Amino acid sequence: MLDTTIQIIKSGLKGDPTVSPRDRIKILATLRTGPAATANASEPGGTSQQRIQRIVRRAEAARMYGCSLRLVDRLAEQGVLKKVRLPGRKRGAGFLESDLLAVMAGKAG
Repeated sequence: MLDTTIQIIKSGLKGDPTVSPRDRIKILATLRTGPAATANASEPGGTSQQRIQRIVRRAEAARMYGCSLRLVDRLAEQGVLKKVRLPGRKRGAGFLESDLLAVMAGKAG
């Protein structure tokens, strides 16, 4: 799906007062990754590709959540998201995609 299409849907969801921010994040994540990827990401014993942990940078995490970089930083400070060092970097950090999807699904504590 094109990024412009997602932006149009995102703005429509923001204008709908019956859709909560958490539901909006879930809907947008499902549109970006597909329903099967979102459902299988939290299931134990998934395929071998799901066991490979993808590291997502802060900017991409903010786009996934539809929020600012500062909110992503605050979630990391509060311990909701765990920072992971990027391979080959001294200061670069990101987040595990599985952690981001778990927070979207409301399964992170």
